[in-house]
Amino acid sequence: MASSVWKGHLTFGLVSFPIRLFSAARSETVSFNLLHKDDHSRIRQVTFCQQEDKPIPRSELVKGYEYEKDHYVVVDEEDIKKVAPKTAKVMEILEFVKADQVDPIYLESSYYVAPDEGGERPYALLFQALRESSYYAVAKVAMHNREHVIILRPGAKGILSHTMYFQDEIRQVEEFRTDTSLVKEKELAMAKMLISSLEADFEPQKYHDEYRENLQKMIEAKIEGRKVVAAPVEHVAPVIDIMEALKRSLAEKRKPAQAATASATIEEQPAEAAPKKRARKSKVG
Repeated sequence: MASSVWKGHLTFGLVSFPIRLFSAARSETVSFNLLHKDDHSRIRQVTFCQQEDKPIPRSELVKGYEYEKDHYVVVDEEDIKKVAPKTAKVMEILEFVKADQVDPIYLESSYYVAPDEGGERPYALLFQALRESSYYAVAKVAMHNREHVIILRPGAKGILSHTMYFQDEIRQVEEFRTDTSLVKEKELAMAKMLISSLEADFEPQKYHDEYRENLQKMIEAKIEGRKVVAAPVEHVAPVIDIMEALKRSLAEKRKPAQAATASATIEEQPAEAAPKKRARKSKVG
């Protein structure tokens, strides 16, 4: 397992035991480097001092907070450590709430909660209690220079935690409403039948980022000197007769994961000689 992002104690009433947090997920993407158009040399970002009109090394950089226009107070890491709350080292469970009351919109980043040495037994007790009670724990923890409210919930093999957005961070969109009076009973019954026909077990491993895969194939094709042919654009016409569209959908009964998807295709014949020096592959991450 990767290095932990937080280490401290979890308090559960008068029970306290050591834990570690590990990142549970991360987004993957194809990253590109910026090059000079004329000679393809790598572009380097330079930190530049406006006052002295010259570039400076990163070792001479400090953090500053602008409290007035062009007036800063310098803050170093020792200053930050001095004002860190107790939750920087102790994750305190504040309360337990019913699992079905937690709206997923509040959940942000996901972490695995693992017991540290000596904490295995109380950790297992809390995990089993959460699993059998259908409750989630609400706790506080300070990391990454801010204090988070987090949700602790039982996963398949252990406790998972999710940093939580605060109420004022959730965008309240008043116009985001649904007029259910527009729904007709026959259309609703047909829509439920369509949902039933497309029912499947949740298997996340069968879903892939086809856009990222196509980017990687395109990059390989360009390295090898082959042409990339654009995929045909699918035309989606607006639905005029909802009932008829539902009937046709039921007749086809196509599973989303089994449906054919358009993807970029690559010609087999090289359009030009492959470059003598193989270019570096784009990093994913």
